[in-house]
Parts: sequence; structure tokens; C-alpha cells
Amino acid sequence: MSMKGVHFVAIVALLSLVSSLVSAEDPSPLQDICVAVDDPKSAVFVNGKFCKDLEQAKAEDFFFRGLQNPGNTDNRVGSNVTAVNVQQIPGLNTLGISLARIDFAPYGENPPHTHPRGTEILVVFEGSLLVGFVTSNTENRLFTKVLNKGDVFVFPIGLIHFQFNVGHTNAVAFAALSSQNPGVITIADAVFGSDPPINPDVLAKAFQLDKKIIEDLQKKFEYKN
Repeated sequence: MSMKGVHFVAIVALLSLVSSLVSAEDPSPLQDICVAVDDPKSAVFVNGKFCKDLEQAKAEDFFFRGLQNPGNTDNRVGSNVTAVNVQQIPGLNTLGISLARIDFAPYGENPPHTHPRGTEILVVFEGSLLVGFVTSNTENRLFTKVLNKGDVFVFPIGLIHFQFNVGHTNAVAFAALSSQNPGVITIADAVFGSDPPINPDVLAKAFQLDKKIIEDLQKKFEYKN
């Protein structure tokens, strides 16, 4: 075999190895944590959902009514998210998709948050929204846009993003997410409202703020079960 032939075989073998490694990648998690146990009696199915016997499935398993109703925005951020995921539609189990309605009071916001398991695509149904997301720490680049009725915007999986009603009237948006259980981490709530609280010294150094300010913020966001 010529040297070119040897090189070709080596390249094919390398590509095959890479392909096999890629195909062996671990699946995306369906919940925040999944601690391994040896005793099956102490275990739950991943995402907490077993599959119903096919013979017992019915149309109601794939149905949800209620997204025509506005959510209550009388809260500190002036927004409400009505989620439609596997908890509301059991038939979504294993299908990797979910939906949400987001209502905004005038100048209300869906504060900076992430979805650890899902990309989000959002369409504005009423009003105008300032939206944006920030890339990872290599750049911390902000992508932002003002959306009007009928406009669509995408928030990549895991990145911090937000929506803010820039109008003096109510706003409504609908979002689809690429997970049956995308999860949500609201940054301020998670950082200042964790249970138990994060040591104020840690946060004071991280945010370059006086410890007293951190303690005041923790009181405002104190975790309530």
C-alpha cells in the first residue's frame, strides 16, 4: 500500500473514532439533579415520569385548556408565566417540547433568568417588549431587540435572558421551549434567595458590594416555600 493509501486509511479510522465518541455523548439532563441510588425502591424515574400503558392513553393526556386566560401580574416584577410542560400535559413526556404564556403589566418584566435544558423561541402577541440575552463569560456579549406584535426572537439554551414591557399597556407573549421540562433559574432569586442563604461575604466579594447591601438584598429575596 502506498503512503497516500496509508494516510487515507488512518484518516478514515480517526474520523470513525471521532464519530463513535460523538454518538456516545451523554444525553441532556431532564431535571436539575439526578443522584444515583443502588436500591430501586428508593429510586424515581428520570424527570419523575413513567410511561402510561399505551392501552390506557386518552386524548386528555395531550390536551390543556387555559392559555386564553391572562395571568396575574400583581407582583414585584409585574409579570406572570403560565407554563404548559409535562406537568400540565402528560403526553409531552419524552417529546422534548413545552410552551408558556407570559403576561406583562405596563413596564413589567420577566427578569434575567436561564433555562438550563431548553432553547426558547418567543413571539409577541400584544404590546412591545425589550428582550435580550448575554453570551457566556468569554465575551458577555448582549444581543437585544425591541419586539412588536408578531415579532419573534430566540434565546439559546442556558444563556441569561430577559423580557421587559416598554409600553404603558399590557403585553402578552407566547414561548415554545425545546424541552418537556426546561427548568428556570431566575438569577436574583437564585443568588439572593437560596435556601439556605449563600454566605454574604461570598456575594459581597463577587458583586463588589458592601456586605450590608447584600444582607438587605437577601431579606428582600428571602426564600419562601
